[in-house]
Amino acid sequence: MRSLGHQIVAEFYSCDREILNDVDFVRNAMLEAARKTGATIVTETFHHFSPHGVSGAVIIAESHLAIHTWPEFGYAAVDLFTCGDSVSSEIGFNHLRQELKAGHVSTMELHRGQVDMMGTARDSGAPTELKLAHA
Repeated sequence: MRSLGHQIVAEFYSCDREILNDVDFVRNAMLEAARKTGATIVTETFHHFSPHGVSGAVIIAESHLAIHTWPEFGYAAVDLFTCGDSVSSEIGFNHLRQELKAGHVSTMELHRGQVDMMGTARDSGAPTELKLAHA
């Protein structure tokens, strides 16, 4: 299946709580993750919340890396979305897992922009309708 992008949505559990509350450490870990993926960094922004927690994003030419931390739970939610063949979101994921000292992780991988699906809607001229199942 060919796709435009690859996204890893990760949940990091049992992380080092002090690290998760250190905005400079989190920023540096995220920037290094972006560099290790082979991405081109465009900009970044990070914020430390009071009394605890960090949120931030690294915007890359190939998409983005984002993080939200809950130090009080030793938990970090991470999103690594990369496009193109020259970058590897897996390398960034492995770097962050190590840097945040995650005890265990849960991931979901998505292939965004499935190329096979694009030709059908574009060629027919018909809009694609999205139907969501409700619980």
